[in-house]
Amino acid sequence: MINLQQYTKEFKYNLSLSFPVILGLLGHTIVQLVDNIMVGQLGTTELAAISLGNSFVFIAMSLGIGFSTAITPLVAQADGRKDRAAAQDVLSHGVVLCMILGVSLFIAVFSARKLMYSMGQPPAVVEYAFPYLKWVAASLVPLIIFQAYKQFADGLSKTRPAMYATVFSNILNVIINYFLIFGYGGFPKMGVEGAAIGTLIARIGAVIYILLFIQYHSLFKGYSLRIGFKKQRISLFKKILSLGFPSALQMFFEVAFFTMAIWMSGILGKNSQAANQIALNLSSMTFMFAMGLGVVAMIRVGNQFGMKTYADLRRIAISLFLLIGLFDVLFCIIYLSFNDQLPWIYLENYGAATPSDTLEVVGIAAGLLLVSGFFQITDGLQAVILGALRGIQDVNIPTTLTFISYMVIGLPVSYYLGLKTSLGAVGIWLGLLTGLSTSALLLFLRFQHQTKKLLN
Repeated sequence: MINLQQYTKEFKYNLSLSFPVILGLLGHTIVQLVDNIMVGQLGTTELAAISLGNSFVFIAMSLGIGFSTAITPLVAQADGRKDRAAAQDVLSHGVVLCMILGVSLFIAVFSARKLMYSMGQPPAVVEYAFPYLKWVAASLVPLIIFQAYKQFADGLSKTRPAMYATVFSNILNVIINYFLIFGYGGFPKMGVEGAAIGTLIARIGAVIYILLFIQYHSLFKGYSLRIGFKKQRISLFKKILSLGFPSALQMFFEVAFFTMAIWMSGILGKNSQAANQIALNLSSMTFMFAMGLGVVAMIRVGNQFGMKTYADLRRIAISLFLLIGLFDVLFCIIYLSFNDQLPWIYLENYGAATPSDTLEVVGIAAGLLLVSGFFQITDGLQAVILGALRGIQDVNIPTTLTFISYMVIGLPVSYYLGLKTSLGAVGIWLGLLTGLSTSALLLFLRFQHQTKKLLN
């Protein structure tokens, strides 16, 4: 018989370590939630514009955040060996690479804005999305620099600084949005563009906060924020790149998969696109629990990998798989039970006087949330398995597996069911469910194979 207690006894520590990470990750999503709710009061066209603009940014964010995850297992392994100098080196080299990447992604997204005019998207949506995107593109620079310091702190099992920084930035975002979106306090009414400026300022605030925390808090005594360019080592740059690039591709393939769903929804019309944005934002909120536990998997598996205690490594990883499974079953039940009510968080309900566009958006979003309920489980599982695999520095084969799952299997299903059948937006999301389920299965088989090799 399987002794579940050997896994469940890890739940308490896993939760204590993951809680600040989850809150910090939720903070990034809450920035989008606040923007969506506030802009949703302006109308469904404006809401669809945020969806279109963010589709470009999400692709770039996936590369930046995915790349920065290479810092966590390397720091965790150094911490497991009690090698503070090695952890410091990973920080300084990682920050340099994240700075370069952040600026590069900003330039790429800013330059790609004009593509919106040739993508078959509703013209009114593009008109609002174009100015929105320039500001959100600029926010990629502070966001990815923040990620470098966050991943360093996470690798040391100090997961609260990023949470505090994100709470601070969210408060800042809400205040700025209030003034700039609606034009209160003598500020001009900027609408969608005001939401983007709020996001930029909030992300700059998060960087300043975490820098001050690391510089002055006793938790980081002995570590320095200084970047000694004369001491940079090509070998460590290569090490971070060898882990970071495949990790970035893994996240890129999944985000690109969801982004193409946004674009396909736009082809169906602005109401489908707005509904997609609602369902995607809600799904992203619950997915942060999986991302948080995935970070814990990197930390704890990375520690055990550094200490070469492989039996404990496997036991801890499986305990995390079980834990995210419990969370995601709960989320599935919530989405299936409240799919008709949740979309109204984003839109005004005027009863019998509610516009027909609003009613159509809510109806489509309710259908998408039914599908989302089912893919909560497989999406969460694959994210935590990826974290465990990164902890043992297994990134290349998992990257191939995610590409096959999303681009070779899931995307064609989304395209066919969404655009070639009467299922519409629901068909697109059935394709998402197919790709995510395939990814979870293939990655679990990879984890089984790799950990059994370590034990033999």
